Amino acid sequence: MQAPSVGGVMLPRGNGQSVRLSRGASLTDFAEKINANPASLVAVMMNLGEMVTATQSVSDETLKLLADEMNYILEIVSPEEEDRELLESFDIEFGEDEGGEEFLVARPPVVTVMGHVDHGKTRLLDTIRKTNVVAGEAGGITQHIGAYQVATVVNEEERRITFIDTPGHEAFTAMRARGAKSTDIAILVVAANDGVMPQTIEALNHAKAAGVPVVVAVNKIDVEGADPTKVRGQLTEFGLVAEEYGGDTMFVDISAKQGLNIESLLEAVVLTADASLDLRANPEQDAQGIAIESHLDRGRGAVATVLVQRGTLRVGDTMVVGDAYGRVRAMLDDKGENVEEAGPSTPVLVLGLTNVPGAGDNFLVVDEDRTARQIAEKRAARERNANFARRGVRFSLENLDEALKAGLVQELNLIIKGDASGSVEALESSLLQLDVGEEVDIRVLHRGVGAVTESDIDLATGSDAIVIGFNVRAAGRAAQMAEREGVDVRYYSVIYQAIEEIEAALKGMLKPEYEEVELGTAEIREVFRSSKLGNIAGVLVRSGEVKRNTKARLLRDGKVIAENLTISGLRRFKDDVTEIREGFEGGINLGNFNDIKVDDVIATYEMREKPRG
Repeated sequence: MQAPSVGGVMLPRGNGQSVRLSRGASLTDFAEKINANPASLVAVMMNLGEMVTATQSVSDETLKLLADEMNYILEIVSPEEEDRELLESFDIEFGEDEGGEEFLVARPPVVTVMGHVDHGKTRLLDTIRKTNVVAGEAGGITQHIGAYQVATVVNEEERRITFIDTPGHEAFTAMRARGAKSTDIAILVVAANDGVMPQTIEALNHAKAAGVPVVVAVNKIDVEGADPTKVRGQLTEFGLVAEEYGGDTMFVDISAKQGLNIESLLEAVVLTADASLDLRANPEQDAQGIAIESHLDRGRGAVATVLVQRGTLRVGDTMVVGDAYGRVRAMLDDKGENVEEAGPSTPVLVLGLTNVPGAGDNFLVVDEDRTARQIAEKRAARERNANFARRGVRFSLENLDEALKAGLVQELNLIIKGDASGSVEALESSLLQLDVGEEVDIRVLHRGVGAVTESDIDLATGSDAIVIGFNVRAAGRAAQMAEREGVDVRYYSVIYQAIEEIEAALKGMLKPEYEEVELGTAEIREVFRSSKLGNIAGVLVRSGEVKRNTKARLLRDGKVIAENLTISGLRRFKDDVTEIREGFEGGINLGNFNDIKVDDVIATYEMREKPRG
């Protein structure tokens, strides 16, 4: 039934009907569902005080506002559900073994090692790998592909275990954020001389949230002051009760450095898997699984380490991994050797993909290249729309006051990374002591030492947190990821500045923030000496434009030699000018600064106020 809507625009009324839309949908998508003209929905949004174009990806809140206005019930389809529907449209079932019980065979458990920094996770993984190198392979280089398989003997039977070799619980964070279950068992490493630490608890919470059994490796039993009994007592408080205390968690005292009791630890993993998990899969179907890590290799293109969860992956298969696809050109195991096929719980490095997928993206084998391309393209489009919509939802320190007033947020989630544990702890305790009234709580989700990583951005994405870097920067692709996800990352070198800014944001008093904008660079070709003006640089402008009275810095061999200089004089031939553009030559005078040489680069910039978020 047609009925007049807001502003006299004729629109169908919903009468409580439900509309299903994916995250990041546009007004055009909404219009198609209800048989309306997209332009009329734009008009409705304008009347509601929202300026939105017909094809723009909009946030869940905006779609809900429109649905409420038109008396529809909005259902936002989760990415996992949408992906399942997409695969169903191609008659593909993901995440289930085909056939009955008779097709299922036992598969090795997949294990992730987690724990506090410096408690010996990496050393343990290295020791396990080295003790499992077959005699003939001694001295062979193990290729790091993010996962590997080892063998152990339990009850006179050889059993295999797959280890996901990613630092800490990054695999958990990234993969669980995408709803993927990659791990069967977690080994929690706790140092016997240190006991339970903050990251130990964080790792344990990750394992509990993922619903995986835990085996505790009490490491460093050979170190002075080691007290394995104390560790058992501490972990009892967090629900991990040792078998010898009447619980069901296996504790193994080890020394990763000395290689003590490593076989006992592997046996404990197998026994825990047998007791609490039914690890079986069908090796005969088309392969399905998960991407553990991936990167762009200069010689081989996009490569991804995938963990086969069911079925068997073979060279020549056509596969889709997230929004990447391709035919498997070659597969390598963790020893760098070519393999022709990989069964359930086997990790392999795959070559032949069109682009680099993300950690936690699921993969599946399909019959035709065309099907693979269509699935990958639809996934990429969905991801792009969700990203566009998400960007508007995140809040930063600048718009925090508005978010508080609008009731959108009751607590400020922070992730703190620093150059040393002392400064991180000092910053955390100072922030938690801030008195900002009762409207908002400050919560530190995670703190750690080292650069801001993709795992930190992942955590911030899932919990609307602001990331604080103290004397550290973003590493690798973390900066691009933060920009793409709309996560606010703040860098500080003075603790008081961080405390003042966050307090000011919480009290709605944040002063304008300025950012540096590069204007142009000029390469010094000659140096002229003037008795009146000092040294004058004869330059060629390499990029942008150089303007008089702007700030500049001098670079020599890529290093900054002088900061905070001013372009006090600018000439073209004999004329004073206000600017020199790219490709033109001229003379630059840096005021009283005369330490300039041929081949130095003058980089000019200005400070501009950042627009409010």
